[in-house]
This record gives sequence, structure tokens and C-alpha cells, in this order.
Amino acid sequence: MSKYWSELTRRLVPYVPGEQPKIEGLIKLNTNENPYPPSPKVITAIDVFDKKRLRLYPDPNSDQLKSALASYYGMTHQQLFVGNGSDEVLALIFQAFFKQPLPILFPDISYSFYPVYCNLFDIDFVQMPLNDDFEIDLSVYSARNGGVIFPNPNAPTGRVLGLAELQELLVRNIESVVVVDEAYIDFGGESAISLVNEFPNLLVVQTFSKSRSLAGARVGFAIGSAELIEGLERVKNSFNSYPLDMLAVTAAVAAIEDESYFESSRQQIIATREWLDGELKALGFSVLPSAANFVFASHNGHDAAALFAALREHKILVRYFSQPRIDQYLRITIGTQEEIEVLVAALRDIIC
Repeated sequence: MSKYWSELTRRLVPYVPGEQPKIEGLIKLNTNENPYPPSPKVITAIDVFDKKRLRLYPDPNSDQLKSALASYYGMTHQQLFVGNGSDEVLALIFQAFFKQPLPILFPDISYSFYPVYCNLFDIDFVQMPLNDDFEIDLSVYSARNGGVIFPNPNAPTGRVLGLAELQELLVRNIESVVVVDEAYIDFGGESAISLVNEFPNLLVVQTFSKSRSLAGARVGFAIGSAELIEGLERVKNSFNSYPLDMLAVTAAVAAIEDESYFESSRQQIIATREWLDGELKALGFSVLPSAANFVFASHNGHDAAALFAALREHKILVRYFSQPRIDQYLRITIGTQEEIEVLVAALRDIIC
């Protein structure tokens, strides 16, 4: 540790992202990236973009993107917030709403950036246990709190909540902000955006990284009441008033406008996920029901860490978490059908 670090820096345990190795011929199924390229309209929009404009600052309000999102979701500009990927949007949410006298609540097995943000911003938190089926049980989120946040579908489990369950929470939890992190919603869930106009304390966060194939562009957004969005804008404009660059906005707008490509690639991923689910079960795996672009699976006869290592020897990278309750599970991103067939063949060779 450096003597120049602050005490806060010394205490931090940073988030560890999925490995991004540079290995020739590797099948990479560990970071939930979309296996298909962005829409051809995205490629064209970037090709024809006037690169000379890059000498200028981008629009601080990203109005072009907000207009596209407002039209797509039937919202107003005042209900939209955009940022550099959903992680930045979430970080600003933690600062804007969760620095409260009471602790915030989120699942004990969930997106591991949540406790990192809490430690960074000095926010008290309580982790609520998933039930025995690895589901988020919103009925236990009954204590007074400074905010509630959870992914839907949850990560890394892939299990999804229905709108009725979300409504029940929102009806009884009216004194704090409820954040639904919908990074994977397009692969099998129903978005809570439809509830925003009914519940002024609801904030829904999404990303272009997964279903829109723009992880490299870093585009995320939040939809909520004008009151919540104004709070986010105040924090953003006290930190970075130009969050999205011109190319990212250009790519995101083009992606929003190509609904047919979005639907086609989304359905391909869902179909491959269902195929993989059946193949894994045939090999003796237990697979949690998934509404995401990944599956969460364990095998009674084989240690997960050993399977992870064996797959790496086959040049296939999946995600392993050495965390209580889930240390016998592998999270497998849905790749192309061809990649997943190679994965299944490798598992068959390892197990059989």
C-alpha cells in the first residue's frame, strides 16, 4: 500500500470484473457479452459520422439519445437519465439517493458492485438472503431502509421476478427509492418501466451492453420520475457534465432504431439458452431457471472449480465464484450456437 493513499483508499476492496484474456482461439463465456455484433445500422452510423466533430465537446444532455429513448419507451426527457454504462448510472444513484441514516437493502447473492459502492460512498447496507431456490424474496424487504436495489433478472443466478411482486414491494415501501437493475431484462423478463408513472420512488436502470451488443460503447440509462432524474442530474453535473461521447450516442441511437435486428439477436440467444439448459441437464447438471443471457449450473458429481479449470484447458472460459452457497456453480454466458455446442462437447468429454 502506498503511503500517499487516503484511509478510504486503503479500506477499499475493488470490484473484480470478469477476466478479459488475450488467448488465441479462446471461447469466452465469462462476462455475459452478446455473441453477436451490433446492428448493421450501428456500423453504418459510425462509418458516416463526421469525425471532425470530435474536436468539440458532446451535448452535455445527450438530447439525441434521450429523444430516441423517450420515443421508444413512451416517456419524457424529464424521466430519462443517461451515463457511461449502467455502472456509472448506478454509482450516481448510490450518491444521489442512498447516503441515508438508514441502511440500504440488497440481496446477499447479487451484483458484487453493490457492496463496493457502499464502501466507496460510506453507505450502510444489509444483505437480504436469497431463499432456498436462489430467488429474491421481496416479502423479507420489510424493514425501514434508506433504499432498496436488486437486479432483475438477478445476477449471477438468472432468476426473474414478475411485475406483481415488484408492485407489492412498491406499495409498502414508499419512503425510500427502489432501484430495479435490468441489465438482462430483454432476455426473458418484463420491464418495470411500465410501473414508473405509478410509483414516483421507482427507478429502473438498463444498459446497451447486453441485448444491444454495445458493451464497448459504455451506454446506460435510468428511467424514473422527474424528481428522481433531477436528483441524478444534480450529482452528474457536480462530477462529470459530459458523460457520453458523440460516437457512443450515435451508436446507441442507431441500435434503438433497429428493432428487427434487436429482436432477431435476442431470440437467437434465448433459443440457444434453452438448448443449453436441456443439454446440461442431460449431462447431470442442475440448472436454475434463467431469464438472462447466461445460465447458472452445478453438478453433484463434479467440483465446480475443477470443472472451471478443465474447461479452461479446453480453451473455454466460464465464470466461477468462490462464494458461500454458490461455490459449486458455474455461470455460463450464452455464446453463439456453435460456441455452446463446443462447450457441451467439452463438458461431455470432461464428465464422461
